[in-house]
Amino acid sequence: MSQEQLPQPEWITVGALAEGFAADNHILPALDVFSGRSLTLHFANGWRIEHRFGPRSLHWQDADSPARGESIYRVTSIRSGIYLVDFLKSEDGQTHSVSLILDLEQRIFTAVIGQMPSQAQTRVDLFSRALAGEELTSVKAQFFHGGIDAPPTANGARHAPTDELVGLRNQYTYSATEAYEHVYLNRNFYSWQCLKGVEQGLADTDRCHYYKLAEQLYLFVWREKIVPTLGLVLIDLRAGRSDGKIFGYQGSDFATPSNFPVGALARVLNLTTHP
Repeated sequence: MSQEQLPQPEWITVGALAEGFAADNHILPALDVFSGRSLTLHFANGWRIEHRFGPRSLHWQDADSPARGESIYRVTSIRSGIYLVDFLKSEDGQTHSVSLILDLEQRIFTAVIGQMPSQAQTRVDLFSRALAGEELTSVKAQFFHGGIDAPPTANGARHAPTDELVGLRNQYTYSATEAYEHVYLNRNFYSWQCLKGVEQGLADTDRCHYYKLAEQLYLFVWREKIVPTLGLVLIDLRAGRSDGKIFGYQGSDFATPSNFPVGALARVLNLTTHP
């Protein structure tokens, strides 16, 4: 008797994922609210970086070094007074993802800087990483905080890590054809599965990070280990929406980055609490 061969879901590149998300989607409109303005971000670690916004590109300048650059940027706002500014920058021959969550009400920000692994780094198997005490994903993300146009104070407001999403099972509908489910397991990991779309049938558990921005508004970042992917979204449970982006490689040759916006209608399916 021959064993039945079940169909194997196929892993796809981030570039192919972008194509699947492109049509009839729920991304928020890009805004030009910062065009003509300049904001200096004072990082808690001492950095001071000025950002001068044009209609399409921004110029950034480190106040204490010759480092400077220009990037095409995108601005969205999922809640009044809070803006997501997203762009890519090239530095030391590498492309970095930069996402700035600007909280104009509190005059504070959170910056997330992401980096994709080299092709050689992705060739290290998961078992070897585990034995070496390393993270299973080779995608990197750094989190920074600070004040807008003024240094942060010791007792000032700050976007802080949170576990308020832990236990939730949410459904995200990104477009007419793309829907996913998230289960937020604990402070370090979440599980996802594609309910319908170009990744239908795929699922995994990946490293993640949570920050509370305001009541029922969260920054959620995940780093995938199979196909190198950095995801970053703002989840507004009050509005039932999410807004953000996905960053990775366009193809399997690791030659070209892909950085595309995403937005979804969000619905809480249930909440699990453990005794």
